[in-house]
Amino acid sequence: MQLFYNPNIKSEDTAFTFDSNESKHIIKVLRKKTGDELWITNGEGILFEAKIVDDNIKKCAVELISSKKTHPKSHWLHMAVAPTKMNDRFEWFLEKATEIGVDEITPIICDRSERKVIKLDRMYRVLESAIKQSLQTFLPKLNEPITLKEFLDQPVSGLQFIAHCEESERHELKRRVAADKDVTILIGPEGDFSPEEIRKAMDNGYAPVAMGKTRLRTETAAIVACTIVASINNG
Repeated sequence: MQLFYNPNIKSEDTAFTFDSNESKHIIKVLRKKTGDELWITNGEGILFEAKIVDDNIKKCAVELISSKKTHPKSHWLHMAVAPTKMNDRFEWFLEKATEIGVDEITPIICDRSERKVIKLDRMYRVLESAIKQSLQTFLPKLNEPITLKEFLDQPVSGLQFIAHCEESERHELKRRVAADKDVTILIGPEGDFSPEEIRKAMDNGYAPVAMGKTRLRTETAAIVACTIVASINNG
């Protein structure tokens, strides 16, 4: 199954024309032709079955044969993660978290963050590629980068956790997550959250947690957290 993504398709549409870049990929690279079937999602949970009616390399047109609504999960996973110094590591997190099933991502700028400039356009492309590769119909919500202080000032529902490396009492995340519960998890930068940030998060209801016995990189800790939440809800 080859899945394509386009946010402009609506459930009531009966036809659609791809832009020049996607048309070239479909016709020239994948060698699709008139009469071939395609699967498309708009990232909002709808899967469209389509048939090519014009294999124009610049304006590939399809007829939308049917659509199917995917039911959302019973929980919502929001990962608030400090961007890593090396951009490719954060992009790796975005890709793998999407494959695992993250619902929302907020880049947070912390006291010890080494990267404070974020290119959201590039991040969106990573997310779009990941849902196509993993055959998912929901595109994760990607928020604008904000400071941790600003994030903590926002209302959050469900379970709230902060993963840090301080030598203080922490519970294993896998023992605190519950099935069918919304979850928000804070993951800090390479230098970890500052003591003041940890205190403020805890004052705002975030329980301190650990991912295991070893110290993990930012992107690894974020992926382990996503995996734990997914395993609890899919088990």
